[in-house]
Amino acid sequence: MQENPGPYPPSSAPPPGYPYQPQPPSWFLSVPSGARYDHLARIPGARPWRVIVGTLIIAVGFFVIGVVVVYAGLVLASLLGISAPLDPAGALFGDPVFGLVVVLLSIVPVLPLVFGTTALVQRRRPGTLSSVAGRLRWSWLLRCVGLAVLALVLGQGTQLVALSLSGQDNDIFGWVGWGRFLPALIVIVLLVPFQAAAEEYAFRGWFLQAFGVHIRNPIWAILIGSALFASLHGYSWVGLIDVFSFGAVMGFLAVRTGGLEAPIALHVMNNLLAFGLSAAAGQLEDALDQGKVPVPWEALTGTVVQLGVYAFGVLYLAKKRSIETVSG
Repeated sequence: MQENPGPYPPSSAPPPGYPYQPQPPSWFLSVPSGARYDHLARIPGARPWRVIVGTLIIAVGFFVIGVVVVYAGLVLASLLGISAPLDPAGALFGDPVFGLVVVLLSIVPVLPLVFGTTALVQRRRPGTLSSVAGRLRWSWLLRCVGLAVLALVLGQGTQLVALSLSGQDNDIFGWVGWGRFLPALIVIVLLVPFQAAAEEYAFRGWFLQAFGVHIRNPIWAILIGSALFASLHGYSWVGLIDVFSFGAVMGFLAVRTGGLEAPIALHVMNNLLAFGLSAAAGQLEDALDQGKVPVPWEALTGTVVQLGVYAFGVLYLAKKRSIETVSG
């Protein structure tokens, strides 16, 4: 008898003379076939307690991570002599670039938290949060990035025209020099993609699919998730409408395109542009303090154009490229 080279798949019979060694059962449960993105969590044993416990873990974890990172940043800033902790007379962190690092790092760890909760509580592969393909579809993501750039340019142009027509001062563009801009740019490029992706996986990934376990229509998950997403921002009412609208359109696109690629692409590019322009103009501190500078109503004109162009472009390109919208 020859030496056994290893186990065999359960679906195939071993050759004569070889002992059959069954594969151990997988921890992860299979997602339903032909399911829409928001229904991917309808796995065997999908009980309400899994959704409730998982949502509580992510919500509490989101808060705890933020508090721990911010206070750790305050302590580190004090030790480095950057600023005095909790100084009411100045910014929370004396250096705006250091403050940006802390703010972004207070959100980035939510990404592995969402993945871990999906795997351990729902016994579902984290890749099913990305798309109906069970993974992030990188070629589709890159195409969405191109559309996001186009939508942002048109949206910013519309906003500038609206501000000019209303006689508003526009100080979006400015230049502080490479010495101050380059450190901020490095931080923005390295951390913003993970920060934006973490928010998408939490609000358009977990939240949509958690509701979708027991609710067929995704509209309530989209609206409630968008409201929660907006509540985490400190903008004036115009800014909150902007953020809510962004979340609602991103939730809609996640369902219609079968994944988070389109929401992640626009969220990342939008934040890169917003933080980048603020850093270049020397207004990074204002960008971190969202309630400090009120958002003009004219900004909503740019939002309408940006979201409208992007949504239309994504839906058109998804149909043209035959992007899968249900699980296989």
